[in-house]
Amino acid sequence: MKRLLLLSLTGTLLMAANLKIDHATVAGRDLKKMQAALAAVGLPSVYGGAHTNHTTEMALISFADGSYLELMAIQPGADPKLVAEHVWSRFLSGDAGPCAWAVREPDLAAEVHRLEAAGVHVSAPAKSGRERPDGVRLEWQTSDVGPGVRGTFFPFLIQDLTPREQRAFPQGKRSNRDFRGVGKVVIAVHNLEDAIARYHQAYGGPQPLQQVDEDFGAHLARVDGTPVILAQPLNAASWLNERLDRFGEGPCAFLLTAGPGGKFHTAAKSRWFGSQIEWFDPAVLGWRLGFERAR
Repeated sequence: MKRLLLLSLTGTLLMAANLKIDHATVAGRDLKKMQAALAAVGLPSVYGGAHTNHTTEMALISFADGSYLELMAIQPGADPKLVAEHVWSRFLSGDAGPCAWAVREPDLAAEVHRLEAAGVHVSAPAKSGRERPDGVRLEWQTSDVGPGVRGTFFPFLIQDLTPREQRAFPQGKRSNRDFRGVGKVVIAVHNLEDAIARYHQAYGGPQPLQQVDEDFGAHLARVDGTPVILAQPLNAASWLNERLDRFGEGPCAFLLTAGPGGKFHTAAKSRWFGSQIEWFDPAVLGWRLGFERAR
């Protein structure tokens, strides 16, 4: 992963990160319903197995660049106490859809050290894992960035302890050929300028480009050097206000990257920072998923 050192106005060395999305998590109560909704818009998924926490299970849609959409839901018969204790409990129980995202770190310890030097809180690495339906054991370690719920405002960091291909490609290859990967994460925030400042502290970079999308109901800022678009509610009528009240700051939509060809059944279009965004029908999915064409 390449990073460039930049000198801030205060003389502190910052790093403008080229963050590489590992995966984006979509949370809900019922995995089969989530899979059926995505299949209805042309995005079938592969069952990935139950987590070792005895609380959640997952399916995924993997792409050519190695990133994937993770569908996470409550295991049938899971102990309600364990569900309530889960870090993403309100997202799972509330059928939140977009929940969290992770970035791939080949050297987790080095990135933890860099963020701490920038004055950003990072949790100590913690090991986790799951077993695939075919019996293959997967293990990794993660660290949370920032004081909020893991992977919401900032991504959490993940480093594999077993071959990453076994986690991302359970069938030995990508499961989807129409899209190249998870391209961007749209993060709902209370205050755009405050959110920009926090991202600049962690990852450096120039001042973001900004625009308004009245149909999406948001003031938007594209954070260069990251796959992040920040979204502040445009006004009191914006759907983002309810989203923020229920789930706090965090992902409210994901954008895939599509190849130059391919036709998809979409419900709406946007123009963000010179790129055309096409949206799948949120009434079918229950959440917002779009894509932009690769340039």
